[in-house]
Amino acid sequence: RSQRVTGVQTCALPISRRMIDDRRIPRPALLLGLAGLIPFLWSATTHLFPLLAGWAGQVLPPMFIGAYVGLTWGTLILSFMSGVLWGFATRAEGGQATVAYALSVIPALWVFFMVTDASASSTIFLGAGFVGLLLLDATYTAWGLAPSWWLRLRVMLTLVVLACLALPLQA
Repeated sequence: RSQRVTGVQTCALPISRRMIDDRRIPRPALLLGLAGLIPFLWSATTHLFPLLAGWAGQVLPPMFIGAYVGLTWGTLILSFMSGVLWGFATRAEGGQATVAYALSVIPALWVFFMVTDASASSTIFLGAGFVGLLLLDATYTAWGLAPSWWLRLRVMLTLVVLACLALPLQA
């Protein structure tokens, strides 16, 4: 449908709920974010239940069981999130763009240099990387580079990630 208003053609589109409440996390982002927690939850579950880990060890390589899968997946996710932040940086201009691009590579560099093995230290460094990422998420949101719903999603996901990473540290 379209209307003519003083010689200008306009389009009469229905206003969606998301247009009014843009703080609502879009369903695809929420579902994919939650799906990204599966390897962390699997890591924690196989750590908590040795019988499950034993069964899984018969069908899966060792890197997909216990703390290893959490470290491996977490390393991948921090690197991926650097790319997400880079994408947000493309919305910035001038000096802010320079800072946003520079900050966006920190999670990938952090995980590359600090998560070097399957030790407790690497797990702690990985957790610290996720805390740092959350601070960057807050910064990009405050700058208006990330969607208004972004920080809500990231806080929720980060809390689950940190809890899962902390489990293997409990001796």
